[in-house]
Amino acid sequence: MEDNKQNTPPNDLRPGNDNNPNAPRKGPKFNIYWIYGLILLAIVGAQFYGGNFGASVTEKSFQEFREYLNKKQVNKVVVVNKEHVEVFLKPGTVPPTAPGKVPSLAAANDKIPAFTFKIGSVEQFNKDLADAQKDVTEPEKIPVIYDIHGDVLHAFLQTFLLPIIFLVAMYFLVFRKMGTGGGAGGAGGIFNIGKSKAQLFEKGTRVNITFNDVAGLDEAKVEVMEIVDFLKNPKKYTALGGKIPKGALLVGPPGTGKTLLAKAMAGEAQVPFFSMSGSDFVELFVGVGASRVRDVFKQAREKAPCIVFIDEIDAIGRARGKNMMMSNDERENTLNQMLVEMDGFSGDSGIIVLAATNRPDVLDAALLRPGRFDRQISIDIPDVKGREKIFDVHLKPIKRSKDLNIKKLAIQTPGFAGADIANICNEAALIAARKGKNEVDMSDFNDAIDRVIGGLEKKNKIILPEEKRIIAYHEAGHAVSGWFLEHAHPLVKVTIVPRGVAALGYAQYLPKEVYIRTTDHLMDDMCMSLGGRAVEELVFGKISTGALSDLQHITKMAYAMVSMYGMNSAIGNISFYDPQNENSFSKPYSEETGKIIDDEVRKLVELAYSRVKELLNDKMEAVKIIAEELLKREVLFKDDMERLLGKRPYEDNSPVEDDETSFPENNSTTAA
Repeated sequence: MEDNKQNTPPNDLRPGNDNNPNAPRKGPKFNIYWIYGLILLAIVGAQFYGGNFGASVTEKSFQEFREYLNKKQVNKVVVVNKEHVEVFLKPGTVPPTAPGKVPSLAAANDKIPAFTFKIGSVEQFNKDLADAQKDVTEPEKIPVIYDIHGDVLHAFLQTFLLPIIFLVAMYFLVFRKMGTGGGAGGAGGIFNIGKSKAQLFEKGTRVNITFNDVAGLDEAKVEVMEIVDFLKNPKKYTALGGKIPKGALLVGPPGTGKTLLAKAMAGEAQVPFFSMSGSDFVELFVGVGASRVRDVFKQAREKAPCIVFIDEIDAIGRARGKNMMMSNDERENTLNQMLVEMDGFSGDSGIIVLAATNRPDVLDAALLRPGRFDRQISIDIPDVKGREKIFDVHLKPIKRSKDLNIKKLAIQTPGFAGADIANICNEAALIAARKGKNEVDMSDFNDAIDRVIGGLEKKNKIILPEEKRIIAYHEAGHAVSGWFLEHAHPLVKVTIVPRGVAALGYAQYLPKEVYIRTTDHLMDDMCMSLGGRAVEELVFGKISTGALSDLQHITKMAYAMVSMYGMNSAIGNISFYDPQNENSFSKPYSEETGKIIDDEVRKLVELAYSRVKELLNDKMEAVKIIAEELLKREVLFKDDMERLLGKRPYEDNSPVEDDETSFPENNSTTAA
């Protein structure tokens, strides 16, 4: 979906901006990583220094302690952990220090021991201390304190509290970090991986695309607008006993405006709109897809009535069990959950599921049945009137010249979808800007159409004279054969200017918009595609690699005629086409039948080739005229063909806009 552009204040007036005098000033930013650092320092200090945390205490022996004791400089002793004794001296006594160390102020501080010494056991220390003070009266004997709590506290810190603190710190540092966008599952993190990624457009959210921005899809717009009306005025339809449809599937080739129509629906509908792609359900972990399906429908129930839009639903909706070699349990589990949520036992109401795909033939039958997707809205490639409306929409922001003929542009672009037309308009504006013009005129659009069909013009590509001559005769073969074949498409332009990666020349035709094609139409199309190679053999006595795209086109067409459309007597009225098994390793026919198909395809291509050779041999004078003119001018239009060869014998005098369709594959190119 489009970015959610809400009514926000300008950048310089937003709170917290330095340019906004009324904005509250931000204080120092708190960084939680300081806490992690302090915890780590505390753990390290407890491990290395025990309970003394950095105090520098000298270690002595019992004999050295006895010397201080005899001098009556000892204030008290503390037996710690039953392992060592801490000695506290009287005030004014300079404690011993290690070599090179500065004496500390321990003598003036009864909280820091002057030095320590180790003992074997408490009983032995008490006995040795009593022997050292046997001549001292009872009041003058130094006090002995037994610190039994230090051992318990130290053990508690090391074995219980500090590991817990360490694990909690690691949780906040690692897992919470993953939950803020850096880990699996995107923004939800590893603990929210099963959450839906649907983008929600609430009621009143501003989406800049409306139905006025969608042109050439009048029938589809009516269907979609009715769905919006279902949600706004449900009683209007339920009063007569009708039910609101559960879902609608937008079906059409790529670029025809399926997603654009959904965006317009989000802009027009005054209900919550959830938008997501079929690939958003797919994740590395098993069970995530089904969990996300449950989550998005749970959110939808809370917002009902609402619309859930799933773009490219074929990512999860492919037919189950058709090909065991390429089965995917995770995708099938996701699809099963989708089927249950759309029309399961609970029977939700007020949720309409809108989906888009350009492969309805591969979708599961359970997904397409009434009760789930009740409607299939077909969005086809626009006709000439639809293209004219689409041009009008995309030309609004462009500074165009007054003599620009939109109707002529629509006629020159058969087979172009809405995305193609938008690309042409943008390319034309860029070409005009490159030339330094103040407005876009018809010549810029002609260049843009050539750019989209044939690719970028290679002005600096060096072609040898003999190669250029072969290319000219090759394209002349296409042009002349199409000119004199009854069911061939009318020629628009033929050129030998190199374009794109491998196109050394191409012929552009204006195909009629028909919905069924007979054997005669297909055979004439094959003959016209083979015209370039036939001329090479007739004129030069040899063939070149320039017919690559032509051969690919006729091979695909011949196999379709034999194995799909039943246009062959040897195979009969049988079609072996199954879109749901197109990636299968097994074929729906035997090896013997496959050999027959190959033989019949070869015969069909040879028949078309011999037929076009015979035609071009009779029209060789016309071929030479067109080829020599191409060598001089490089580009010839329909008017030039009529001037050189006369009017086309099978010219259709009916209006183009009333009888015109799209077969864009008929733009024949000569490949390097």
